[in-house]
Amino acid sequence: MSTILTILVALVVMGGIAWVLRFAGQQVTNGAPFFRDMSFGVSFGYVLGVVVLAWLAWGFMQSRSSDPAIANKFFFLGVAIKGFVIFSIAAWLFRLLGRTVGTDWTRKMFRQMPLTASFGILAIIVYAIFAIFAGAIAPYGQDEIIQGVAANIIPGGDPAMGGDPAFPLGTDQIGRDILSRLIYGAQNTVGIAFITTMLAFFLGGSLGFLAAVVGGWTDQILSRGVDVLMAIPSLIFALLLMTIASVWSSRLGIPLTVFMVLIIALIDSTRVFRLARAVGQNIVVMDYIEAAKLRGEGMGYLVFKEILPNATAPLLAEFGLRFCFVFLTIASLSFLGVGIQPPLADWGTMVRDLAAFINFAQFAPLAATAPLLAASAIALLTVAVNFVVDWMLHKTSGLKE
Repeated sequence: MSTILTILVALVVMGGIAWVLRFAGQQVTNGAPFFRDMSFGVSFGYVLGVVVLAWLAWGFMQSRSSDPAIANKFFFLGVAIKGFVIFSIAAWLFRLLGRTVGTDWTRKMFRQMPLTASFGILAIIVYAIFAIFAGAIAPYGQDEIIQGVAANIIPGGDPAMGGDPAFPLGTDQIGRDILSRLIYGAQNTVGIAFITTMLAFFLGGSLGFLAAVVGGWTDQILSRGVDVLMAIPSLIFALLLMTIASVWSSRLGIPLTVFMVLIIALIDSTRVFRLARAVGQNIVVMDYIEAAKLRGEGMGYLVFKEILPNATAPLLAEFGLRFCFVFLTIASLSFLGVGIQPPLADWGTMVRDLAAFINFAQFAPLAATAPLLAASAIALLTVAVNFVVDWMLHKTSGLKE
């Protein structure tokens, strides 16, 4: 039986089970609102959820099989389930700690916080610790070629597979410790992304508020310039500018990473400009802005004392989203070879350089984790920031559970 036919048969069977369960629930409960108002789609969703949970439980048991062939096949599924459980427990404990320790404001915040936001804040704190204290945490330097140690040591520390217990994540193609470079990658990738996002917000936010307050030709010139920049796909535009910058970098003696920060900040400032201009235009028509103008307040006072405090909530939410886009753009450029340059450690570069370890995934899954750890670090931070941003948007929107 082909895979497509098997899926179709499974969907039909689950549809039949969903219809039977809904009908049985209506009969047993004498038409209680829960079953009476339940649509077929909702009933099917419940059945599908149970099937998926059952499959995950079966897959987790297979990952613990005594047969290496079966265990290797489900290795990454087992790791994902364990990681999900561990992260969930850690987020719950962190939220519980926040509800009992701290000021009245922080305890109230943690009481209102969903588990996803708790996980996001915890993950961001952990990333920040690794980024700030990378030099003290990492066992070796990010560009240190360890003397007397072979290159391309397999992750996992199993000598029979070509590993070394002293290097649990192995070494790269020139003998550098992968664990150390992964830790330093938090400092470089996350730190540079944060600086780039700050610069983009300063540039885009300032010009957006200026266009909203002044209006007229200033607004038209700035808006049309932003339209031109936004019409070009951002990644292609960044690649084009980085290719040009790579020529001027060597001539001017300026690191290519500096050009990358300026280029990405310029491209992303266009999105910030649009938001700041839209929010600013809604604020400048308020009575307190007119009162400030009548008092003779200057442009700086209007922007930083009147408009910015009232635009903080949407800008903070946009900052989280924009940080994710900048973070992923830097990783993409580094993966393509024009982003953060050696000897700096970067997760995007590590995914590209360590991709050869994926060949060991079939018979030694642990040996294939080196590039996947860098990719997972990128994905985990992106998810964590989005969890926090979603919570912030929910709080500032005025919606209640």
